[in-house]
Amino acid sequence: MKLDSMYQEVILDHYKNPHGKGLREGDAEVHHVNPTCGDEITLRVRYDGETISDVSYEGQGCSISQASASVLNELLVGKELGQARTIQETFLELMQSRGQLEPDEAMEDVLEDAVAFAGVSKYPARVKCALLSWMAWKDATAQALGEDSVKERTA
Repeated sequence: MKLDSMYQEVILDHYKNPHGKGLREGDAEVHHVNPTCGDEITLRVRYDGETISDVSYEGQGCSISQASASVLNELLVGKELGQARTIQETFLELMQSRGQLEPDEAMEDVLEDAVAFAGVSKYPARVKCALLSWMAWKDATAQALGEDSVKERTA
């Protein structure tokens, strides 16, 4: 299928040319591990008021987990917190669909390159890989905003 091939290319491109890789200064840092496969990520987030000014990370794992972190950086940096949370919730909805949710134009507008992970949602073991950085971002954001004191959590 042509669409699946295009999605695979997007994931591989983000894996080979990652956005945001390399830890930089941040307001909060979290470390998440996927115990199922061993993928791990340390993620830092930096805010300028309500705007995400940076998301940086270091990690190791499969192409899906690493590409997802790159896409997260590309999508969220420069966004207001409310808009970023909408993107994160939409991505979570797609990942939890077990392949039953066919991305429409509105979802593609919100998720941009992240829509490439639609095929991953068919494989429950891989969903945790795709969500690793997104859950880390959510926890780092909560920490940065004083909503949570979690420093380390298992995905």
